[in-house]
Amino acid sequence: MIRPLLLCLLLVLLPFGAQADVQHMEAVRYARYGSPDVLKVVKARAPELRKGFVRVQVHAAGVNTIDWKIRKGGTFTGFPYPPPLIPGYDFSGVIDAVGKDVEGFAVGDEVFGMLPLETPGAYAEYVAVDARAIARKPEGVSHTVAAALPMPALTASQALFGNAKLQAKQTVLIHGAAGGVGHIALQLAKASGAHVIATGSTGRQEFLLGLGADQFVDYTAQPFEQVVRDVDVVLDTVGGDTLARSYGVLKPGGILVSLVEPLDERELRRRGIRGEMILVAPSGKMLEVVARELTAGRLRVEIEQVFPLAAAATAHRRSETRRVQGRLVLSLLPDKLSDAAGGASRP
Repeated sequence: MIRPLLLCLLLVLLPFGAQADVQHMEAVRYARYGSPDVLKVVKARAPELRKGFVRVQVHAAGVNTIDWKIRKGGTFTGFPYPPPLIPGYDFSGVIDAVGKDVEGFAVGDEVFGMLPLETPGAYAEYVAVDARAIARKPEGVSHTVAAALPMPALTASQALFGNAKLQAKQTVLIHGAAGGVGHIALQLAKASGAHVIATGSTGRQEFLLGLGADQFVDYTAQPFEQVVRDVDVVLDTVGGDTLARSYGVLKPGGILVSLVEPLDERELRRRGIRGEMILVAPSGKMLEVVARELTAGRLRVEIEQVFPLAAAATAHRRSETRRVQGRLVLSLLPDKLSDAAGGASRP
């Protein structure tokens, strides 16, 4: 009985909304670039709380392609990432401390969000994040599902409606439509009234048509450019040869948006089309819209597998295969809700 009584006394003595200081935390970190084997669970210093920021106790963290690209030494975002580094951008958890000048959030709020591209760190027990980059986690949605959403949903939204200005009745071709960004982009595009063509490998047809795709192209069976032409928008999540062959399927004035590499300006001019590469930015306001779509059942999140934090290396190996259907998530704390809550599905 002594320990519970001491805890209750401590809670009474603490000012409302305050919490005992957290100095250290468990996190996944790597000391050098390399294979997934460089990922180690360590004791790290907890992030400092700044003006306008909140500190979130992380319950789940999403695994994104960018995480392992940076771990291998990639700098395609334009930002330096010198080790040692804690990877990860997407998270869902509970606010345990609030900085000065933060409005609209309080200790105990369940939230989800994305860290800025220049400062990863979500594979950890705590993150400090600008309050403008988070949104309240919808009730009835698990932290696992919420952590799977931020970067893919923000990337898809900003690419389709910010860069491409996609409109109803236009046709959009989405490459890698079964992936993390792709399957979210497909649903958002369909909800906007667009005609959606989705590319994927053999076996993905039922999944993608079930999400609302109007046409499925198995890229392993035939080159997509043989059956697709005169589209308004191409969203490319693959790059390489797929990107190179995408210029020719756009109608004059169309736009090619790449998530993975810069575009060939000469090819764009030659064909009379536009092109942009997108770098996603955090936005709590946009996540509020995503949360409403999820709650209303208009958005489904496919989660292929959930790993414990200590298995981050295994999650990276799976992600590097580029054969993931939907999302991979790291779980730091047990979820009170089922992983299937909030529209997620698991094989």
